[in-house]
Amino acid sequence: MAASPQTWIKCSNFLLWRCFVVIAVSNLRFLSGLLGYFHFSSSFLTNYRLLSNLLPVLFHFLSIFSPTEAETAVWNQVSAVLEEAHGILAELQSYNGAGQEIREAIQNPGDLALQEKAWNAVCPLVAKLKRFYEFSLRLENALRSLLEALTSPPYAPMQHLEREQALAKQFAEILHFTLSFDELKMTNPAIQNDFSYYRRTISRNRLNNQQLEAENEVNNEMANRMSLFYAEATPMLKTLSNATTKFVSENKTLPIEDTTDCLSTMACVCRVMLETPEYRCRFTNTDTMLFCMRVMVGVIILYDHVHPVGAFAKTSKIDMKGCIKVLKEQPSNSVEGLLNALRYTTRHLNDDSTSKQIRALLQ
Repeated sequence: MAASPQTWIKCSNFLLWRCFVVIAVSNLRFLSGLLGYFHFSSSFLTNYRLLSNLLPVLFHFLSIFSPTEAETAVWNQVSAVLEEAHGILAELQSYNGAGQEIREAIQNPGDLALQEKAWNAVCPLVAKLKRFYEFSLRLENALRSLLEALTSPPYAPMQHLEREQALAKQFAEILHFTLSFDELKMTNPAIQNDFSYYRRTISRNRLNNQQLEAENEVNNEMANRMSLFYAEATPMLKTLSNATTKFVSENKTLPIEDTTDCLSTMACVCRVMLETPEYRCRFTNTDTMLFCMRVMVGVIILYDHVHPVGAFAKTSKIDMKGCIKVLKEQPSNSVEGLLNALRYTTRHLNDDSTSKQIRALLQ
């Protein structure tokens, strides 16, 4: 039996990791690129040890891990959510909307048959949109569980990334899903058009003292929450950004650096993997490239929402200029959505502390 594409991808990612380890040990340029991230003035040996600890993070993004006993409870919770994520993306990708039926109904307001046809076309789509919204709430809970596991004392963020490798991979997969979902949503105006028509019809019938059966599934309160969700250009990313900010504000005894260092480390790893030709050329498919880019952009945005001065300040632990440059080196059709996410969903891009060079790069 021929191996499935997923099997080939897993195998190629494993081989890619092995290449990274062998080359990284012998390649000083790779070492210096990562060591620059730490800004340490101590000995090279100390920095080298820290780098050696960072190398396994590469594996988190490109391989499959079995959870340790300590990780199992959180891993099982998040795994159930990630399994559903594949179906959510497939449904969103095939979402065609009821544009034709809605136009015919609007153009012929007195034709009851066309009104009913449009309503019957929209209702199952709204039920699908409700599932997407409810999934965002489960994704938010999964992210919170991962943040708790990857930042809790007594371990430092780097130690967590070493110890909880399966959870680190799940964190990356959540970000990959989030950016994928939002890219699809941004390019599909039918979503908001369908939902707007649904709400207008509900309101019109309510004025006429009529209640449609569909209201039992999506009542007015649910419709209001869904409306706020889909009004966002990047609704899933907004959900995760709010969840991360809330996590930090609710855990006042946890140093904020424990969260931001975890995010900046992941951004650094992705950037170096993408900008170093010796490693980039070993990506066996564009999916791996996209995975790294989406994870990098995702953690940058979360960092920018959580850190007091954000990701674009000179004191940021994220090399924003390098991250943006590596994105702009890719084909525009594959990164425009990611660049837009940095332009429009970050908090500190337009701060006075952001350099003109970085702003120019995102214009």
